[in-house]
Amino acid sequence: MKIRKVINNNIVNASDEDGEEVIVLGNGVGFQKKRGDVLEKKRIEKVFHLSNEKLSQFEQLVKSIPLSSIRTSEKVIAYAKKELNTELNDNIYIALTDHLNYAIERKGQGIEFQNALLWEIQRYYPKEYSIGQKAVEIINEDLGIQLSEDEAGFFALHIANAELQGDTSLGMELPEIIKDILNLVKFSVGKEFQEDSLSYERFVTHLKFFLQRIINKKTYSEEDNFWAKELKKEYPLAHKTALRIKSYIKAKLQYEVSDEEVTYLTIHIQRIISRNND
Repeated sequence: MKIRKVINNNIVNASDEDGEEVIVLGNGVGFQKKRGDVLEKKRIEKVFHLSNEKLSQFEQLVKSIPLSSIRTSEKVIAYAKKELNTELNDNIYIALTDHLNYAIERKGQGIEFQNALLWEIQRYYPKEYSIGQKAVEIINEDLGIQLSEDEAGFFALHIANAELQGDTSLGMELPEIIKDILNLVKFSVGKEFQEDSLSYERFVTHLKFFLQRIINKKTYSEEDNFWAKELKKEYPLAHKTALRIKSYIKAKLQYEVSDEEVTYLTIHIQRIISRNND
């Protein structure tokens, strides 16, 4: 690999063997180096392959962040990928690294933010929250600080957002949107949920994927609406509630929910109603 630009002593912008632009991290990797120099393999710790837009943003970010924070952030991201067994949106390298560094700065100033959505994150994103807890453990151990449970929730949100592959600008709002929809269903049905029930768990899971499809602009294809008509007659309350969700989504996200999606929502809501009645 050849250096394109030295960012600082420990980070350089380089070209890999295929001529692709990358960010390279390592102790002294950029020390007394200049454009065109060949990188010493023994100094390379991590190579970041990011999209052009994200690579430029990441380069700007890492200029002013300690090497230890970047290393720890990368360790957390690697752990998240392993636990989720999936690729994450490139934005995670920017969002999580920036948040980690900001959390450390705030901790040093004695400032701690409360996470208003902690309850929702714990219940709607349990796997991501577990990873957020591990992230706090890794950070506390590596950097010798004590971040709070609230920070575990913030890291979980960044990880959940990075699972989206489309427009992630709304990703951080998803727990609030899910909460709104669940409250809408509670109000419409007139009963509290049995949150330990399988029907509730399935509904929350459906909502997460439903909202991800909206963000990724992927929807069910419109087919014969025979089932929609039958469900409307058979389960009027559940169908009416599904239509209320459709209106909420249109107002909140400027998205028109299809009849097919309304059908699936109706089925899940009816399961919850039946479970509560039982």
